[in-house]
Amino acid sequence: MAEKYAVGVDIGGTTVKLAIIKESGDIVEKWEIETNLENNGSSIPEDIWSSVAKTIKAIGLRSSDLIGIGAGAPGFVDTDTGVVAVAVNIGWKNFALAENLGQLSGLPVVVDNDANIAALGENWLGAGNQAENLIAVTIGTGVGGGIIANGQVINGVNGTAGEIGHITVETDGAPCNCGRNGCLETVASATGIARQAEQYIKSNQETSLLTAYKENGRVTAKDVFEQAKNGDKISEVILERVTDVLGLAIANAATVVNPSKIVIGGGVSKAGDQLLVPLRKAFDKFALPRISGAAEFVTAKLGNDAGVIGAAYLVKQEMRA
Repeated sequence: MAEKYAVGVDIGGTTVKLAIIKESGDIVEKWEIETNLENNGSSIPEDIWSSVAKTIKAIGLRSSDLIGIGAGAPGFVDTDTGVVAVAVNIGWKNFALAENLGQLSGLPVVVDNDANIAALGENWLGAGNQAENLIAVTIGTGVGGGIIANGQVINGVNGTAGEIGHITVETDGAPCNCGRNGCLETVASATGIARQAEQYIKSNQETSLLTAYKENGRVTAKDVFEQAKNGDKISEVILERVTDVLGLAIANAATVVNPSKIVIGGGVSKAGDQLLVPLRKAFDKFALPRISGAAEFVTAKLGNDAGVIGAAYLVKQEMRA
């Protein structure tokens, strides 16, 4: 029987990551194209298929060799219809991604939230090691979450389940992009960490973060981690609060899911043990001992490939259904 392939697509606000992936999970080809945000991203499906068609031809494949396309989109996705309800950073509102991409390609198309496909990817071929119950948390510009329970990604009634970054952690907290206040990502994301650092600087607190602020006109999460390593007290206070709040939110999510694996990914996870050790300590403080005892914290392994690999797995899963 001839080898079959899936197309994995991970749509971001700046680039669209694409890959041709064997059913075994081996990546045959991977590349990126620019995300065209003109006209509220209306040309993105056409850009994707045009690029895929060109690539499969170049590597000697035909569309008949493909079992389907899996796509991850930022925002809220109705997985039953493949409609992206809202993707703020692209401009989509009730955008029929699956239908548009299906009409262009003539292939089955499955769509899910980008954090969910990253969770699937990590669970299939990465740090999750095919756990039946898993929580994946991606900490970058925002905080994304994907939950797998009894082997299935949890989507909920309209694709909004697993949005860990939008758990309210401060009832009167900072404004969030979702339109509410005090979401987890306003505290624990790279943006949230930087925001807290700038608040301390502007309140004239003594901190070595001021040097980075004067040099660059801003402070980054990386600056906070570096200065905490160097013994800066304000940076230490910020990170203690971040890990405490994040640990509480993950512990609460774990009470619902009872996971064997908690996968931490995204740019902020590159801090390694400086993040993971206090985060685990905070989690253990807030979680039920029986839940904490069963859960292993691991760092994501697949990096930027997690999304396209998870999208390909989504296709495999759908074809088996």
